[in-house]
Amino acid sequence: MTSIVSAVPDEQMYRVLLIEDDQGDALLVEELLHDTGLRFELTTRTTLAEARAELSGSPIDCVLLDLHLPDVSGIDAVTAVRHLAPHTAVIVLTGLSEAQAGANAMAAGAQDYLVKGKVDGDLLHRTVRYAVYRSKTERTNAEAQAARLRAEENARLERGLLPQPILDTSTVRVTTRYLPGAAWALLGGDFLDVVEGDDGLLHAVVGDVSGHGPDAAALGVFLRIAWRSLVLGGHRGNDLLHLMERILIAERGSQHLFATCTLLTLDQSTATATLHLAGHHEPLLTTGTGTQELAAAHGIALGVVPGLRRWPSTVVPLPASGALTLYTDGLTEGHNGATGERLGVDGLLELIGGLPTADPAEHVDRLIEETHALNAGRHSDDLAVLRLDWGSGGTSGRE
Repeated sequence: MTSIVSAVPDEQMYRVLLIEDDQGDALLVEELLHDTGLRFELTTRTTLAEARAELSGSPIDCVLLDLHLPDVSGIDAVTAVRHLAPHTAVIVLTGLSEAQAGANAMAAGAQDYLVKGKVDGDLLHRTVRYAVYRSKTERTNAEAQAARLRAEENARLERGLLPQPILDTSTVRVTTRYLPGAAWALLGGDFLDVVEGDDGLLHAVVGDVSGHGPDAAALGVFLRIAWRSLVLGGHRGNDLLHLMERILIAERGSQHLFATCTLLTLDQSTATATLHLAGHHEPLLTTGTGTQELAAAHGIALGVVPGLRRWPSTVVPLPASGALTLYTDGLTEGHNGATGERLGVDGLLELIGGLPTADPAEHVDRLIEETHALNAGRHSDDLAVLRLDWGSGGTSGRE
């Protein structure tokens, strides 16, 4: 049975579920609700089994619960209702002889209790409003705590995904940016890193683990740390990618995650960059005449066909001064304004052509801002950007 009563049109509507098997008591509760002056929608069920559909369906603000139902009784009834609707206010209805039952019910999670035969309209009015308010406050606090924990977890993972570059003598200026996807500031598996080897060469990586959330982010951290350790240990090219793939397979467990990445080795003494693309797109080269996408051979993503080891290298000549930008697809997969099409590499290059290039950090920030403005929130993915400037691009260091 469901009834709707509106005492004051602009007052909050209280959706009340009464679980009571005694028809006389149910009628009394409905009459008391009329006396409260509250605007309410009342649904009555006689057993917990019948109430399950209501609790799992449309939202309920308050449950008025009799402790003696045909299919459950006592504290078990409170526990069952709280399990079915953890964020719904529960008010227990007890008998005159059950002095301790109300207190026990509150200890089990009920917001309040009322003794049958000792309730009037004013008391029920205050109890329902307070119970609903308290339940909403508890839910808000729980969500805030969950958000804090999520932010702390993301901060820890982000420190792993965006590390401090290891630069000794290199004059290359490093600019890095990492932004999580918009939904709940959810981290994905994008990662980047830069280290200078003992041979004086500058090594860089930008990668993207498939999927989002803590599992993808954790795997991204594993791969980033593995890459740094292996590079400093002297591993290069196909050998390095093969070892990274072995680590990915070991760490992904039963999840069929894979990763794309670009490896870059910059040799200023020979003015060349060596590229290995594992399912990833080409970097961008910026010179005094503009920005273009480099042509490079493509290899397979890590973890897609384990053991294939097909990652050809490409050696690219570099100008005396310029910049290389490595990035993940979060920078290009957004929409290109109102056209409904994706920005893509062509759109990105056109966008870069209209931005100031004097300061690398400002340039990267403006580029991210412009892509987000064109996208207008319609598509959101995490992104990582790594820019390396040499020659007249600025002093060494990281921004």
